[in-house]
Amino acid sequence: MLTILFDGVAYGMLLFVLACGLAVTLGLMNFVNLAHGAFAMAGGYVSALMLNRWGVPFVATLPFAFIIPAAIGLVLERTLYVHLYGRSHLDQVLFSIGLVFMSVAAVDYAFGSQQQFIRLPAWLQGRVEIAGVQVGLYRSFIIAICAVLVIAIQLVLTKTRFGSRLRAAVDDPRVARGLGINVNGIFAATFAVGSGLAGLGGALGAEILGLDPSFPLKFMIYFLIVVTVGGTSGIVGPFVASLILGIADVAGKYYVPAFGAFVIYTLMIVVLVLRPQGLFARAR
Repeated sequence: MLTILFDGVAYGMLLFVLACGLAVTLGLMNFVNLAHGAFAMAGGYVSALMLNRWGVPFVATLPFAFIIPAAIGLVLERTLYVHLYGRSHLDQVLFSIGLVFMSVAAVDYAFGSQQQFIRLPAWLQGRVEIAGVQVGLYRSFIIAICAVLVIAIQLVLTKTRFGSRLRAAVDDPRVARGLGINVNGIFAATFAVGSGLAGLGGALGAEILGLDPSFPLKFMIYFLIVVTVGGTSGIVGPFVASLILGIADVAGKYYVPAFGAFVIYTLMIVVLVLRPQGLFARAR
């Protein structure tokens, strides 16, 4: 039981890192970016390419899995996304879903349709027993990294000048500009960091979730579920939702394997029936 709980927490932490960028862009910036999974895929492929072709140690690939998708996100935000901030959500959905299919086709052309494998170092393989609980070394590594990221992101958004400027820029861009806030720079930096976090999550999750050109399409619904169930109040809601969904998904597939794949969707429906705005609704 405790082993399943531990694996569920690790899976939930991974879901949060993958989805927290979408939580920021959708919840705080009010921009629907369904191409978020493409940045996660980019980070996974950066890590796999550096590891399998160039022999770079796995841990050393993680900073590049963040930096390169962040740079791609910054370029796309300044050249494409910036023109859609004032458009309707339907326009944003159609545009971003088009980017998803373009990224899937590009990766399939460049790397082929076969699944990419991540060779973990020996110190991250296997399990150890702690107080009678089988603890996976790699999942422990994921939990440790994700816990640091959760704390860092929450502190940046709530305790720093950048976080207050971001909230001001989202609530009223005209007033924010009048106060001297560089709204375009704030949005660009936020979008780049969100893309980088998605890339980092893609690299960390490649060994657990698998990595192939269809990655953005397979896991798009998971990112949306995390944000929808958690609400758009910030980071706390998606984080709690990620843990609940991760534990429910792992426990469901273990205890009721015939129904396990539907547990996460059933839980989403129950939460949204009881709280249509999500667990943590944004204050009006």
